[in-house]
Amino acid sequence: QVQLVESGGGTVQAGGSLRLSCTASGSFFSITAMGWYRQAPGNQRELVASIISGGSTNYPDSVKGRFTISRDNAKNTVYLQMNSLKPEDTAVYYCYVRKRLPPRDYWGQGTQVTVSS
Repeated sequence: QVQLVESGGGTVQAGGSLRLSCTASGSFFSITAMGWYRQAPGNQRELVASIISGGSTNYPDSVKGRFTISRDNAKNTVYLQMNSLKPEDTAVYYCYVRKRLPPRDYWGQGTQVTVSS
């Protein structure tokens, strides 16, 4: 089992920055990836950033160059630095952890990010 607690959401003007944090607790055995998804009203949940166990990162084109994912293994925390925010980045952001044995994704409770124009 893995428990995830997110923080750092809020309201910011377009062009501003926010940093989200996600702290994990529980069993870290066989974690293969951590990252962030987001879901805006009426939209499907979409991947925002991921970091695999080897350290490689992945971003969709919509956030590439603006968002950066990082992790602090000592604190069991993954971060999402979001710069140059746009109104279309407004969504609930969810942290996730993917485990291999058994295969399962764990999710945080979500944190609201609102970008005003």
